[in-house]
Amino acid sequence: MSQPAETPPAPPRIDRTAADAQQRAAGWRMDRLTSALVPTMGALHEGHLALVRAARERADRVVVSIFVNPTQFAPTEDFASYPRDHDTDLAKLAALGVDAVFMPETAEVYPPGFATTIAVAGPGEGLETDFRPTHFQGVATVVAKLLLATQPDIAIFGEKDYQQLMVIRRMVADLTIPVRIDGFATVRESDGLALSSRNAYLTPGERETAPVLHRALQTAAQAITTGGNPAQALDAARAALADAGFVVDYVELRNAETLDVVTNPAAEPLRLLAAARLGKTRLIDNIAV
Repeated sequence: MSQPAETPPAPPRIDRTAADAQQRAAGWRMDRLTSALVPTMGALHEGHLALVRAARERADRVVVSIFVNPTQFAPTEDFASYPRDHDTDLAKLAALGVDAVFMPETAEVYPPGFATTIAVAGPGEGLETDFRPTHFQGVATVVAKLLLATQPDIAIFGEKDYQQLMVIRRMVADLTIPVRIDGFATVRESDGLALSSRNAYLTPGERETAPVLHRALQTAAQAITTGGNPAQALDAARAALADAGFVVDYVELRNAETLDVVTNPAAEPLRLLAAARLGKTRLIDNIAV
C-alpha cells in the first residue's frame, strides 16, 4: 500500500519593501516574539543554512534577507555574474521553516536620490580595504538598512568574513542600533575549504588546490602558538600560497577583537586573516590563533 505523499513545507512569506518587513517585525514584537536575521546575497549553501539553523535556536522567528548589494562590488568585480537562484534558495529556506524572507529590489534599497552612506574606520581599515577601498562602506550601509527594515533582536553573520563581522559589530555599537550581533564559526568542506558561493567559479583543478589556503593558515598558527616568529610564519604562509599558484593579496596577523596590528603576540587575542586569488576566484579565510 503506497504511503501518502508528504505535504511540502509552506513557503516563507516574502517581503519586498522595508515597510512590509517593519510591519511584520512590529507584529512579532506585539506578540512578544523574538526574531533573528540572517543576511545573505542568496546562492545559499550549507554555510548559510547553518546560520539559519542557529537563528532558529536563538529566536522565536527567523527572517532571511536575500539581496545582492551593488555598492559592495567594485566596477571590476563580479556583480553581474554573481550566482542568483531565488527559487532554489526559497525552497531551501522553506525546508528549514524560515518565517519570512526580505527580498527587496535594488530600487527599494537605493531609491532615486539616495545620497547617504556609512563611513567605516577602526576594524574596517586595512586588509580588505587595501584591495577593495569602498567595500565596507557598501556593506555597512546595506546592513544598516537591512537591520532597520527587519528590526531583529539578533543578527547572525559567519566568521568566514571576519573583518566584516568586526565592522558590523563596531557600526552597531557606534550607531546604537538595538540588535545583538552573533558570529558563527566558518563552515568548511571536509578538506578545509571554507564554504563560499564564489567557490562555484573554481575549475576542477583549482578546487583541488584551494584547500592550501586553509592549510597555510593552520601551519602559520601552529608556528606562532609554539613560540615561532610571527613575521617568519606569515612569510612562510605567503610563500606556500605562491608556490601553489595563488596570487596573494594579504596574509596578516591581527588582534582578534580590534583588528589592530599586533604589538605583543603573547598578550593579545590573535586572528590570522588571508585573501588570495586562484585563477579568476578570490578566496578569503581566517582562523583563531
